Amino acid sequence: MHLFEPNLQSLAIARDVLLTPFGLDENKLLKAIGNMFTHRVDYADLYFQFTKNEGWSLEEGIVKTGSFSIDQGVGVRAVSGDKTAFSYSDEISERALDEAAAATRTIARQGAGKIKVASAIQVSGGRALYLPHDPLSSLDATAKVKLLEKVERIARAKDPRVVQVMAGLAGEYDVVLVVRSDGVIAADIRPLVRLSITVIAEQNGRREMGTSGGGGRYDYAYFTDELLETYAGEAVASALVNLDARPAPAGPMTVVLGPGWPGVLLHEAIGHGLEGDFNRKGSSTFSGRIGERVAAKGVTVVDDGTLANRRGSLNIDDEGNPTHCTTLIEDGILKGYIQDTLNARLMNVPVTGNARRESFAHLPMPRMTNTYMLGGDKDPAEIIASVKNGLYAVNFGGGQVDITNGKFVFSASEAYMIEDGKVTYPVKGATLIGNGPDVLNRVSMIGNDMRLDSGVGVCGKEGQSVPVGVGQPTLRIDGMTVGGTA
Repeated sequence: MHLFEPNLQSLAIARDVLLTPFGLDENKLLKAIGNMFTHRVDYADLYFQFTKNEGWSLEEGIVKTGSFSIDQGVGVRAVSGDKTAFSYSDEISERALDEAAAATRTIARQGAGKIKVASAIQVSGGRALYLPHDPLSSLDATAKVKLLEKVERIARAKDPRVVQVMAGLAGEYDVVLVVRSDGVIAADIRPLVRLSITVIAEQNGRREMGTSGGGGRYDYAYFTDELLETYAGEAVASALVNLDARPAPAGPMTVVLGPGWPGVLLHEAIGHGLEGDFNRKGSSTFSGRIGERVAAKGVTVVDDGTLANRRGSLNIDDEGNPTHCTTLIEDGILKGYIQDTLNARLMNVPVTGNARRESFAHLPMPRMTNTYMLGGDKDPAEIIASVKNGLYAVNFGGGQVDITNGKFVFSASEAYMIEDGKVTYPVKGATLIGNGPDVLNRVSMIGNDMRLDSGVGVCGKEGQSVPVGVGQPTLRIDGMTVGGTA
């Protein structure tokens, strides 16, 4: 296997951070795993993690709060059939490993016991999607405060109607090391930064809000003056647009979704239903439908953890497998699901590198990385011009989805009416109501402007939050239900 130099560097850093200071080496790790295999266990792994993170927030022109934390520990998992035993410790030591390993033997009676633990370590190659930065050390505290003050000044200078600016800066440095019972050892150094800005504008006693921001797997040098101008401009423009917004109409109509962040609807309404665990258990509306048409022709959806520097990307997943670009829907046909090791083995399909966990204290499960729809051949202006009367949704706030039936409700935070093929006035209070598979089949035009979001996504599942990316081109969806206030 070809080994990428950055992965070898990551492994060296992970050993220095997570093993050597605690008197651990690969032989002791294999011994701990071997102790679990004295009973009928099919698979086991160790997940070591060291994380530093910080957050700074500005309000009323002052950086009022700052936080910093360090967390480290190890999660120990044993799998037997479809049963999983898991324990974790925030102490990294040989004793803690042995105690955690002993705790996982509770499922040993269920295992087939046909698989043996490896006798030697095998270094696994990973991807080289980002540099092993420590973002927290890339700027000193004074510079971080000045960055937030600068973005506030930029936003206030955009328009005199801006009455309040709130901004936040966050950074994380994450070192992970995975050791598996098949002898594979893999490591990753994961930087992550994010800048967010919220603007409140006032006009004639009416107040409206606009937001923007972004980030990725960089250090703080990513936030250039040009990017600060972009974020501030987007937030102010959104707030000002909403000052003039009229109540949204309600009823079935043609909806055009803008490119980029509106892909969050795709993530929630479609993506979760394509995760392997839901489909193995038969609880997803997509269960048992591989090879069937689930979307209109031209609709191709992928989950891609291999995009350089993206918020949702990983060099390895949280089981030590390289990430992949997995085609989920191709030209409207369901091709597959995203998988971790457990569900892939039980469904007899390949692993897709989608095992993710919030921390060492959580179990891995199949999760999305960067999920997006590929572009089509239509000019966005042509799509708008094709609509006699409809809604153009540019940005979204919150939403709710039921993966068992695909039903969703999403709130548009920035939307406009389309009249006679032209975007006219902004509307407020529009909600999109529908069913994921049904909406996919109502896609009638796909733009050639596929765009990823700016790097702000957070996905929640079973109480665990992980960073993700979304994206899509401009889409025309016919006969979609819009809930409004008019």
